[in-house]
Amino acid sequence: MMMAVSFTRYGRLYYLDPGGHSPKVGDRVLVPTDAGFEVAETIWAPQWVSEDVDGLPVCGGIAGEEHLTRDESNKRRRAEARSVSKRLIKRHDLPMKVVGVDYLDADNVYTVYFSAPHRVDFRALVRDLARNLRARVELRQIGPRDEARLQGGIGPCGRDLCCATFLKDFEPVSVRMAKDQDLPVNPLRIAGACGRLMCCLKFEHPLYQEFRAGAPRVGLTVDTPEGAGVVVGHNVPSDSVIVRLNDGGRRCACSKASVCGPRKAYDETYESS
Repeated sequence: MMMAVSFTRYGRLYYLDPGGHSPKVGDRVLVPTDAGFEVAETIWAPQWVSEDVDGLPVCGGIAGEEHLTRDESNKRRRAEARSVSKRLIKRHDLPMKVVGVDYLDADNVYTVYFSAPHRVDFRALVRDLARNLRARVELRQIGPRDEARLQGGIGPCGRDLCCATFLKDFEPVSVRMAKDQDLPVNPLRIAGACGRLMCCLKFEHPLYQEFRAGAPRVGLTVDTPEGAGVVVGHNVPSDSVIVRLNDGGRRCACSKASVCGPRKAYDETYESS
């Protein structure tokens, strides 16, 4: 059994073992963290999965009134810290932008995440923040990808950012992956909200490699259900190839299996037997 929760609406998903609990979608549950139990919202109710998944943290049950009250108090503290940070950054005239704030009430520690074009001397700012917030304050500079993950947003595809929803780690992405996927090598077309190459180029790349390993190459003459023709393109998401028919020059989309020689020979052998 597995369930998914999120600490923020439309935020990154975290997977849990429901244990002996059966929360419904929208229920607030307790999630074990390094700082103790935190409150999160159930996004996927517990369900059976086909694979054995070990090592998932176990859900601590439905959040009680005291947990919800503590969670609301921490949210107010984070909002206050964000407002104070912006005000003091402006006062110190520092080239920084506050991206997110964490608060550990058990240790009374704020962690302020910020982005900046270069390294910033924020020692005076930390002292002012600690005095205004009456707590220990840590400042951490993050890069563009982490900034997009924390802020969230909509990608060029019209969906929530992958890094803010399900991606756990950032992996290297190259322009070669864009070329292999027949995408224009134009920074405006292959860049994500962070300004870097889109993460989906990486985790979709193996699909294109697998498709091309078994599909007829462009320029090859093939037989289709509609007649003979020449392959002029591929459509990997639909697992099909684009063929220009010899009869009239009309183009048609055919499934890879219908024009793949080895697959056709396999089907003919086993269908006849």
